[in-house]
Order: sequence, then structure tokens, then C-alpha cells
Amino acid sequence: MHPNPTTQLAALQSALAARSQKTLLAALPTRYSDVLLDLLDRLESSALFTEESCSFSRSGLLDSLQVWADKAQAVLQDDNSL
Repeated sequence: MHPNPTTQLAALQSALAARSQKTLLAALPTRYSDVLLDLLDRLESSALFTEESCSFSRSGLLDSLQVWADKAQAVLQDDNSL
């Protein structure tokens, strides 16, 4: 099967947009940047597959990305409340 070009493009656009958020990443502890970049790498790789696989579960990656965003938001809010 060939990957869906629309899915590939959406994953790549999302990854590029997230990677360009230098100010946001600089405001977070280094480990947050490391985790985000790892998730984005895997999300980009998942775009190469048309279906879910155990290595690249798109829904699992998106769930992990949401957890990352929730934790990052909590860290930023804690920093702003000081």
C-alpha cells in the first residue's frame, strides 16, 4: 500500500510548525524539547504508513502528544504563577 499524500502532508506540516516554536521550547525544561522532537520524528515516520502499526500508531502518538502538551502547559502556568 502507498501512503496517503494528504496524511503525509498534514503530519509534516504539524511537525514543522511544532519544531518552529523556538520561544516555547526555550521556556520549557530541556527534557520537554527532547520528548517533543522524538514524538515529532515518530509522527513524521508514521505518515509513511497507510495503516496503524505497532511501531507507528498514529493515534497513540497523538495521545502522547496531547499528554506532552498538557504537561508543558502545566509547567508554563506554574512558572507564570511565581
